[in-house]
This record gives sequence, C-alpha cells and structure tokens, in this order.
Amino acid sequence: MESQKMWRNHHEGYGWVSIGLHWLMALLLLTIFGLGVWMVGLSYTDAWYHRAPGIHKSLGVLFFTLVLVRLAWRYSNPRPAFEDALAVWEKRLALLIQWCFYLLMLVIPVTGYLISTAKGRPVAVFDWFEIPATLQLEGRVDMLGEVHETLAWLLIALVCLHLGAALKHHLIDKDKTLIKMLKPTKRMG
Repeated sequence: MESQKMWRNHHEGYGWVSIGLHWLMALLLLTIFGLGVWMVGLSYTDAWYHRAPGIHKSLGVLFFTLVLVRLAWRYSNPRPAFEDALAVWEKRLALLIQWCFYLLMLVIPVTGYLISTAKGRPVAVFDWFEIPATLQLEGRVDMLGEVHETLAWLLIALVCLHLGAALKHHLIDKDKTLIKMLKPTKRMG
C-alpha cells in the first residue's frame, strides 16, 4: 500500500509521476531548444535542413501533450508545502515563476504550430499522424517566428533561474526543496 502512495503527491513531497514528468519534460525541453538553435543555422544544402524541423515539431507536439498531462496531474494532486524557512516573498516568487513556466510551455508550442501551419499544411508528428492546419497566417510567419524564438529564450532563462534557485536551496539553505524533486518523500502521518 505504501508503494502506491509513492506515485501521488502529498503535503510533504512529490510522487513518482510528478518527478518523472518534471525530469522527462526538462530533458525534452533542452533537446527541443538545442535542436531549434542548431537547425536555424543550417544551410539549405545540408541534409538536416529538411529533417531537423520535422523532429523539432514532433518533439514540440509531444512536449505540449506532456504539459497538458502535467497540468491535469497537478490539479488532481496536492502541491507539496514550501519549506518552513522560506520567506513569504520567496514563496510568492516561486509560484509566479511556476505560472510563467506553464504559460510559456503552453504558448511556445502554440506559436510553433501557427508557424508550421501558416501555409495551410498540417504538422506531421513522427510520420505517425498529422495535426491539421486550422488558421492560415502566411503573412505573420516572421512575426510568429520572432515571438516563438524570444519566448523560447525567455523560458531557458527561467530554467537557469530555476536551476540556480534549486542549487541555492540545496547547497546554501540546506533544505529539502531539491530532494523533493529527486525522490518521493514518505508521508509523516
């Protein structure tokens, strides 16, 4: 029975599902971002010039799906309490950054979808299925591309801030903030 409880969040810590989604999405995010930065520098004659965008888009669709799953899981599970030693401003800032993460993780894939479907072509996802084009925004591709790239860099800046805060909590404050996202914590009661 205790092992079943380790899958779900509780007041003292995260469960395996939240931890797994967090790290899977972190790895996927860095992969998509790295691929995006790399592929925009490719020349038209490079073989990856034609392959990389399809992989980037497919991973983006997978990421967007995981964001929706993560949000559903978040709202069906309690959020672990902040460490008692945190100041009120730290708790508010953490929540603000968390909401910014979710907002960016939803908006960036949507802008990518709008760029990809601007000419009325569907988005092929790993050649498994296609997502049809719903809006044709051909005249807005450059603007959408700039928004997509700017928001992606903003998200990476937040990731760096998030990582720095996690390391500060672990190495300087010596609290359990980082540990909660590495392994489930047993319930105290």
